[in-house]
Amino acid sequence: MEFLVPLFELIKCSGGPTGRYLNQHRKLEENVNDLRRKVNDLNIRKQDLELKKEAEIRCRKVVKKEVENWFETVRSTNVEMEKIEMKFRVVSYFSRARLGRFVCRKIEEVERIYQQGSFPEGVAVDGLPATGVTLTTTDLEGQMDVKEQICEYLRGNEVGMIGVCGMGGIGKTTIMKHINNQLLKENQFDAVIWLTVSREFNVLKLQDDLACALDHCLPKNKLEWPTVLMEILERKRYVLILDDVWEKFALLDVGIPESASHNGSKLVITSRSIEVCNSMGCKVFRVQPLSRVESLNLFLRQVGDGVLQDPTLKELVNLIVGECGGLPLAIVTIASSMKGVDDAFEWKNALNELRERVTSVKGSDTIIFEQLKFSYDRLKDSKIQNCFLYCSLYPEDYHFDKETLIENWIDEELIDELQNRQAMHDRGHTVLNKLVNNCLLEKVMIDNVKEGVKMHDVVRDMALSIRGDHFMVKAGIELEDIPSEPKWKESLEKVSLMNNSISEIPLISPKCPNLSTLLLQNNLNLEKILGSFFEHMHGLKVLNLSHTGICYLPNSISNLTKLTALILRGCCQLRHLPSLAKLTTLRKLDLCRTDINAIPHGIEMLENLTYLNLYARGLKDLPMGIISRFSKLQVLKAWLNSKGEEAAKLSKLEIVLGAFHVLQDFEGYAKSLPSQGPTKYWLGVGSPKSGYFGNHPWFNNLEDVEVDNEVCFINCKIGNEDFVLLPKDIKTLTVEHCRNLKSLSNFSVFHEANELKTCTISWCEEIECVVDLSLSSCNSLQNIEILRLRSLLNLHELVRVEAVASTSHTPTPPGIFTSLQEFYLIGCSSIKKLFPVHLLLGFQHLEYIEVRHCKQLEKIIAEEDEENQNVDRRGSITTIVFPKLKTLHLIKLPELKSICSSRVRIPAESLKYLSIINCSKLRKIPFSIPLLKTGQPSPLSLEYGYVHPKTWWKLVEFDDPNAKDILSPVVLDYSSYEDEELA
Repeated sequence: MEFLVPLFELIKCSGGPTGRYLNQHRKLEENVNDLRRKVNDLNIRKQDLELKKEAEIRCRKVVKKEVENWFETVRSTNVEMEKIEMKFRVVSYFSRARLGRFVCRKIEEVERIYQQGSFPEGVAVDGLPATGVTLTTTDLEGQMDVKEQICEYLRGNEVGMIGVCGMGGIGKTTIMKHINNQLLKENQFDAVIWLTVSREFNVLKLQDDLACALDHCLPKNKLEWPTVLMEILERKRYVLILDDVWEKFALLDVGIPESASHNGSKLVITSRSIEVCNSMGCKVFRVQPLSRVESLNLFLRQVGDGVLQDPTLKELVNLIVGECGGLPLAIVTIASSMKGVDDAFEWKNALNELRERVTSVKGSDTIIFEQLKFSYDRLKDSKIQNCFLYCSLYPEDYHFDKETLIENWIDEELIDELQNRQAMHDRGHTVLNKLVNNCLLEKVMIDNVKEGVKMHDVVRDMALSIRGDHFMVKAGIELEDIPSEPKWKESLEKVSLMNNSISEIPLISPKCPNLSTLLLQNNLNLEKILGSFFEHMHGLKVLNLSHTGICYLPNSISNLTKLTALILRGCCQLRHLPSLAKLTTLRKLDLCRTDINAIPHGIEMLENLTYLNLYARGLKDLPMGIISRFSKLQVLKAWLNSKGEEAAKLSKLEIVLGAFHVLQDFEGYAKSLPSQGPTKYWLGVGSPKSGYFGNHPWFNNLEDVEVDNEVCFINCKIGNEDFVLLPKDIKTLTVEHCRNLKSLSNFSVFHEANELKTCTISWCEEIECVVDLSLSSCNSLQNIEILRLRSLLNLHELVRVEAVASTSHTPTPPGIFTSLQEFYLIGCSSIKKLFPVHLLLGFQHLEYIEVRHCKQLEKIIAEEDEENQNVDRRGSITTIVFPKLKTLHLIKLPELKSICSSRVRIPAESLKYLSIINCSKLRKIPFSIPLLKTGQPSPLSLEYGYVHPKTWWKLVEFDDPNAKDILSPVVLDYSSYEDEELA
């Protein structure tokens, strides 16, 4: 063959097709290598896009079809590449050129596919919104036939609009809640939308609620709203449930298509009126009362089966169930009020009361009101009854936060004044439980986070019927003007106009001498109250204007001498208050987040205050001597520079949020505190940058009185010779920008702070160790659950132990970090070794470890003098550490060489989250995988894992040979990771 080479060279020089042929023949290896690189680049881009795809899917987005097609093209390319590799290994001399020509074409194709994979507009589009909300509901007794009939029509195409009618309390809403949840499970519709309409129909509110349910922002021009909503709905296959419709309305005016069934969409309304259902063109289903058997079963579920064991009670129970008329709401409410009663005379009396009520009234609504009022009357205590009636002042279907509701009851003096505020809150919870247990309030979840309560709309109607002309409630109905003066009757005691769109209170002067409560909160557009409005409200006790746009208050406020609560929270435009000197009965003054820049005139006269919130950005200092005049204060929230000894004189203070700009003032406060100081506090100490306190995350929940007892030191001079006194019941300690601090051992009584749970140290440049045991034993560290260390540039070790002569190893400090669950080390550039091995016995509860941006860190777990120990370790015992570890994040640790020695293992069975990113010198992972009885490795509970670079992951070794095989399929290359800037 060698004689052909000169000939080939001659032909090659001649150019043309023959030259290209020979070029492809000779450069086959080079072209195959080039193709390999390009396919590798293509797969790297594919990995990046898959990571983005996974992130988008978690955000409920839908991956574009073109992206999925591109992934499929890449998969096909990889298959073809494998075939090319196979042909390349066995290609004959005479076939090289043909294969080379194919490889050249493939290189061009791969380059084109790579360019197509840029997707500058992203890999996903917004997917469908959440299909709906699963609603909490009670067991459905009876009514199964009508439920199934409604479901059958919703699944079919015959009917587009369905009306579910029946008297109040008969179970319409309960049936539809069950159907709502069932439709969500069946997932046959793009959206299942639940909206409560209620008696005070307002088209703008309904449109706004509908837009919210569709996760869509409406334009500013309200005339466009129907068209916008119509366009959105016509693109979906939906079920729209409008609960509690009281009157006919035009669907097109709202933006609801009339021919909903054109694409299988459905509209369901529930109403007490069959005429409303018929007039809107619905297929009507009437909900019938429960049968006698169903009624008895429901009654016994509430009151208990034990009542049937007594023959006398059994007969009375059957008679009382009969008086309930088959209405589930009445049955549940009456049964709840009789729970625990075993005296026959009391049951007879209850039967007589019910009979008298039902026979003396006419009309279905009135009948059920009287049935429900039976349970209200059985509360006996007038204050508990008034607590219940107070709830009717809020909008229909309002979800009450428990603590806020109890605070409102305290403002209204509905809770007996007890020795302290906590006792009053405890009493309030007892009242709440009684109302819930009697089914006059029901439990709900607020934002799926915490438990609250709500009032059934029929129960609310009953409550309002009890108060009659004494209450005027027009809450949450998008009211733009306050009721005209003739509607303000002299008999009025409470008026609620909250959660509306009122912009101005005109020049009227209602004559309401008995009015005690006026609720105007959450009228965001309310800017003006003209001067004469309060002139004839001399009995007013509670005035709530919070979260309004009010700029100033009329001077007539100064004459409301019986006022006990003035709530102006969130009035961001309010800059001036009239004199408060005459308001000597005031017990609550809330100026949180107002724009006032001076202490209100006459505030020193308010010696009956029990609640004072002066958190306003424009306020700087309290005049000397004022704070001590408020000797009855139970709650104080004021980020003003406080004087320690003066604040400590407030012996009844239970909740305090305050600031001491001078360390000595804080120490004076701590030393002067009585033995029983505040039970809940957040105290800022030092001179932080402007706006620090206002931007603190705590302020998102200013009403959350369950905040941990926290002291935050910012920019304080705490030197080696200083020992700062801490409250013994401190739960959270935060230290920031305290330059002279060497360790936490500079805090005296630190070893007595046995309730300390969370400790955060940040930006303290001179801190060398967290704890110096030569200065303090720090026994409180055994209770710390969360330890955060951030930007401590001179930190060298967690615990400094005093040297002990003639010992070969460091002694184990007692009680160090034995309760620690979460550990964070971020931006600490000097530390080289993190956990000394002698501390590991204290980390049995550690679940979360996050270590980031530590430039010199070499080891996570370090043994003393490990490099000098020439011990034969072949027979050494393996130590298991961090047995409960669920999360491990090791991010940007360029010098990290080892997590621990080969004698130490970390069990991986509890691991859920793993990130090892940019730790290029790490060579071995010490995870251990438990084995099943079959000898196979146990499956892990890992939910996600990120590693980077992936090439490092392929090379890293594992102490347990099973670990890599199990972890590799679930970890992703986090190549899109961006370093977080250190603040």
